[in-house]
Amino acid sequence: MNLVKWNPFRELEDVSNRLNSLFGKLPARGESGADMLAVADWMPTVDISETDAGYLIKAEIPEVKKEDVKVNIQDGMLTISGERHQEKEEKSQKFHRIERAYGSFSRSFRMPDDADENTVNAEFKDGMLNVTLPKSKKAETKSVSVSIA
Repeated sequence: MNLVKWNPFRELEDVSNRLNSLFGKLPARGESGADMLAVADWMPTVDISETDAGYLIKAEIPEVKKEDVKVNIQDGMLTISGERHQEKEEKSQKFHRIERAYGSFSRSFRMPDDADENTVNAEFKDGMLNVTLPKSKKAETKSVSVSIA
């Protein structure tokens, strides 16, 4: 059985993040503290998975054109940004409710140490952005046994 250290401030942070999301604001920081969040109008949902060959980031960006999405790597941070434009209201059309978010978005993630920044590949199709981060061969770790004198 693993013991989990209780942190009372984490519960306060969770409540704060829930209230912020309720009112459409960004949380102060990610759970791990590793995600760097930029101020944006909305954030696409993201799945991150890992295989032996590399990492896959799948971002759900419906109704955004390919030319409105940018993927950038700088100083070990991978940033996905862009903009979803709101439909123009026609005189014969009245909106009763608008729940989808529009405007600019940005998500940033720290690159894993073993990811190869030079061979990153991005593909955008049907509102899904797939960013592939292959693992670097040079980053393989090896264990060295040290004798104690």
